[in-house]
Amino acid sequence: MVKKIFKGGNIITMDSQIGDLEKGDILVEGSKIIDIQREIHIDDKECEIIDAADMIILPGLIDTHRHTWESLIRNIGADWSLQTYLSSIYYDNIGSLRSPDDDYIGNLIGALEALEAGVTTILDWTMIISQDHTDELIRGLQESGIRAVFAHGSPGEGTFWDRESKRLNSDQARYTKKTHFSSNDQLITMGLAIRGPEFSAWEATVKEIELARELDAICSMHLGFGTWGAQDRSIEKLNRAGLLGKDLNFTHANAVSPEEIKMLVEKGGSVSVTPEVEMMMGHGYPATGLCLENGLNPALGVDVVTSTAGDMFAQMKFALQAERARVNQKILDEGNMPGPELSISARKMLELATIEGAKTLNLDDKVGSLTPGKEADIVMIRTSDLNLFPINDPVGAVVQTCHAGNVDSVFVGGKPIKREGKMLNIDITGLKKQAIEARDAIMSRYQR
Repeated sequence: MVKKIFKGGNIITMDSQIGDLEKGDILVEGSKIIDIQREIHIDDKECEIIDAADMIILPGLIDTHRHTWESLIRNIGADWSLQTYLSSIYYDNIGSLRSPDDDYIGNLIGALEALEAGVTTILDWTMIISQDHTDELIRGLQESGIRAVFAHGSPGEGTFWDRESKRLNSDQARYTKKTHFSSNDQLITMGLAIRGPEFSAWEATVKEIELARELDAICSMHLGFGTWGAQDRSIEKLNRAGLLGKDLNFTHANAVSPEEIKMLVEKGGSVSVTPEVEMMMGHGYPATGLCLENGLNPALGVDVVTSTAGDMFAQMKFALQAERARVNQKILDEGNMPGPELSISARKMLELATIEGAKTLNLDDKVGSLTPGKEADIVMIRTSDLNLFPINDPVGAVVQTCHAGNVDSVFVGGKPIKREGKMLNIDITGLKKQAIEARDAIMSRYQR
């Protein structure tokens, strides 16, 4: 196996036992991290030396909720509310107008966008039309080189997305698991993207959760937001039915009660906050503080590039400042000034974007921290860039100052995807041509 040493980097491991190294080395063999020390000496002439001086090295960022195919209709919803988004994408509209070829290129460029920005793992929350579409969505992810949970979803038809709908596509999910995901050791693994009790009949929700457990798949659903989120008390209903567990992921959860978050702490279940889209579209205030104050570490997600960029640096900043602003305003309203410390730290936010994201996807034995024995999903950030130089607080720099252009190098399972600021082995001209053709085909069918 090929060995690599990342030499002399400023290492943020996100491993509480190892801590951070102002200057250190990481030894990688094949796809795995072998050792992390202040200095590693190895007498192996075939070992590749990667100069990490003037670099921050950190684990790959983890996006736990992204509708990846929507890269083809990027920016279309810059002024869309949640209701406009739903009516435009679902209910037999844009999401039902895609061809299998469209899905291939959409997932490929969407995944490459994530990788270029240092996001090495995503949960792809899909909208399935047919088995051919499914195969092409998976192929797009595979060709990108990203690590992903492919969350198999439902068609966007109105007969599926209705609170009385009992329709299921369980047989197709089983076929997809058997055909593409026979092993959990793959770079792409299986999840289930279910409608949940707020977008389908209760009976359908129960059957889909049971299906996810039959398939040994993470089960993710949109839940607990908008005007209905507080009224439905869906987590409480799932708890009463004995359905809560570590494998259930609830995206948004803006309007759920503190008691429901405590149920997740006790019985299992995760929350994915997508702060920028939530604040923009009208889901409700991001649940970051709601979760943390009740003992649950949420994960983060981009959600939709119809309305925002596909990097996690923006989501960390939005989540951090929204929560700080919420707490600060309470203190100000009481006639006091906030401080001396703010309510949530930059390091905590980086945890949510790395190790907590890995836990949400049940991948923390593989990724989320730089730990010997884990997969070498590694990101290098240039500290010589003018918006970062000089570095005084590496974690603060990553969370508060970084943007995707600062990402110098990206490795997934030890394999280089981006080096010296350039994506590798990509025909960008050909990809752009395919993406434009796919975009034009979809939009020509779109009835505004």
